Amino acid sequence: MVKLVALYKKPADVSAFETYYKEIHTPLAKKMPGLKKLEVCRFTGSPGGEPKFYIMAELYFDTKEAMMSALGSPEGKAAAKDVMSFAGDLIHMMFADVA
Repeated sequence: MVKLVALYKKPADVSAFETYYKEIHTPLAKKMPGLKKLEVCRFTGSPGGEPKFYIMAELYFDTKEAMMSALGSPEGKAAAKDVMSFAGDLIHMMFADVA
């Protein structure tokens, strides 16, 4: 199994971000073909004080090929375009193998 990990810095307007993320972006991301699970967590602190990131989204796929196919699909492209429109300066994305 593999996943796409998206880390978001804390937005200036948390309320507007949360509303958009829940009502617009998450439903778009959930349409990606081959998506097995979508997990979102909000960081509440860190040993060093204020956490560097605000939320983390993890999108799980069976294989790297399935993930890359989903990202290249019309649904994946729509989700990517959307996230860049509202969080392009906040997001950092990575691929990971799930052990």
